[in-house]
Amino acid sequence: MGTREASHAGSWYEGDDEELSRQLDEFLDRVPESLDGNTLPIPGARVIIAPHAGYSYSGPCAAWAYKSFDLSSAKRVFVLGPSHTYYLRGCALTTFEKYETPFGDLIVDKATTNELKKTGRFSDMPRGSDVDEHSLEMHLPYLWKRLEQTFGDPSKYPPIIPILVGNASEEEEKGWGELLSKYLKDPETAWIISSDFCHWGTRFSYRPVFHEGAVRDMDNSRGQASKSAVLPVSPDWSTAAKDPASPEIHEVIKVLDQMAMDAVESGSHSEFYKVVRETRNTVCGRHPIGVIMAALEVVAKDRSEEGKGKPKFVQYQRSNLVKKTYDFSVSYASAYVVV
Repeated sequence: MGTREASHAGSWYEGDDEELSRQLDEFLDRVPESLDGNTLPIPGARVIIAPHAGYSYSGPCAAWAYKSFDLSSAKRVFVLGPSHTYYLRGCALTTFEKYETPFGDLIVDKATTNELKKTGRFSDMPRGSDVDEHSLEMHLPYLWKRLEQTFGDPSKYPPIIPILVGNASEEEEKGWGELLSKYLKDPETAWIISSDFCHWGTRFSYRPVFHEGAVRDMDNSRGQASKSAVLPVSPDWSTAAKDPASPEIHEVIKVLDQMAMDAVESGSHSEFYKVVRETRNTVCGRHPIGVIMAALEVVAKDRSEEGKGKPKFVQYQRSNLVKKTYDFSVSYASAYVVV
């Protein structure tokens, strides 16, 4: 079955284990020791949403999710991410038996992946695409670090279930969520949802700006050569922007991301799907987020426990505060869910 190499080590993050450990410790040390009235990790926070860019960009933001992550009861860890390397419809499973990190190898839970494969609803990741994909790999050093802090001995580390979640309709996301909800109900299962938020710039074909009293996407004109598409965004610019009459581009980006994050925190899968569809926000992990939200809704119906099952965002950052239309940025957000 083989081991998937840590293909992004040495470029997207430190390849030397000691240097990498120091880097992750530094990021984690920047996060407060308590959040929302709880000492970290948050008890029962066995689902997190975290970014997957190079660590120099998104590492400090991801630390907020990972320091909140409660792995104390984990016997297996699902890792859901989007596919950047090939077009994928639906969900795909790895065919490797191990994933390499600079710290050591994480074991794939073949019993669970085989069980999922038998449903007939999962394809196999092409091995070359699996190796090239960063959305899963970027979480594994952080996961190792938190497992080390939680369990100490690598022989006690739970196995992982890497899943790529590709393009899907709202109903298809609900279907995947329902299928995976039985695993989410298991208190010994933890989840990592990999996603960056708004990708702004010509390279991403997404450039919403404030113009003529509305937020307009210059790169999505719906076939109108002379007009940009108006997005359904109506914030109170008096609080959302330093200059309400002329919001900066980075302020527009923040408003778009806040709409998406508010929809996630609502706990409504349909609301999140609607907001992303209408604003066309380039949330690259929107389908993994959609699947876990659909699964959380199934669990919430069965349990109806107050204060559980809804994501809580604890950090939001951007790679750059865009002011000019030729510039670009990627947004990062971290959240946890008590299940």
